[in-house]
Amino acid sequence: MAEFTMTIDGQAVSSDRTFEVINPATGAVFAACPECTTDDLNAAVAAAERAFSGWRSKEAIRRKGLIGCARAVKSHMKELAEILTLEQGKPRRNALHEITGAMHWLQLAAGTKMPVDVLQDDDGGRVEVRRKPLGVVGAITPWNYPVILAVWKIAPALRTGNTVVLKPSPYTPLTTLKLGEILREVLPPGVLNVVSGGDEVGARLTTHPDVRKISLTGSIATGKAVAAAAASDLKRVVLELGGNDPAIVLPDVDVAAVAEKLLWGAFEN
Repeated sequence: MAEFTMTIDGQAVSSDRTFEVINPATGAVFAACPECTTDDLNAAVAAAERAFSGWRSKEAIRRKGLIGCARAVKSHMKELAEILTLEQGKPRRNALHEITGAMHWLQLAAGTKMPVDVLQDDDGGRVEVRRKPLGVVGAITPWNYPVILAVWKIAPALRTGNTVVLKPSPYTPLTTLKLGEILREVLPPGVLNVVSGGDEVGARLTTHPDVRKISLTGSIATGKAVAAAAASDLKRVVLELGGNDPAIVLPDVDVAAVAEKLLWGAFEN
């Protein structure tokens, strides 16, 4: 079985404790994944905290870093897609499409400008709104689109000067761990840390006192638990919670003509 490692402070980190990852197409175990310990998580958050002051102050390096990330993903696209198909079950074509989307999202974030909003500029004075990074962002991602959803969190967080500790779903951790391995060759140590494990790792990340924001894509039940845990020290939260592909068909639509499209939109992944 292939060996996968976590990324903490720019280094590969393994663990004596592992859990099995199953290929959903066959039901067979095909890889062992490291289980993040409390010490590992504390080290990841501490690394992100140390990296924050340097990363937040260097606009040009942040932009260059994200461009480098996009190039790195592009150069490893087939490898990432292959792992994604094995652990998530989607066809290779769809996996490649997801990895391509992640690359484009990194490119988009690199080119995003950070505007200053001017609220007042007259004889009475000038008032500006300038956005500042929060610090360490904890990101928790689900199994269905593990790479693109991770990058949706990583790219804007890094672009705006934050650092990240990312935990993927235990059902699909491997492509995300591989992504961390690839990007640690591009980004400064500690800027992006990727750990793996079960729900308890996500719970510890959510309650960690040095994490200032949590971004979760997951179930409604998990979202409620994260919101409650984050409230204890007023962490900011972004929660994208479970929906079941609802669709609204308006009266002027030919139902027979759209029914098949709606079905595939709901069930293809």
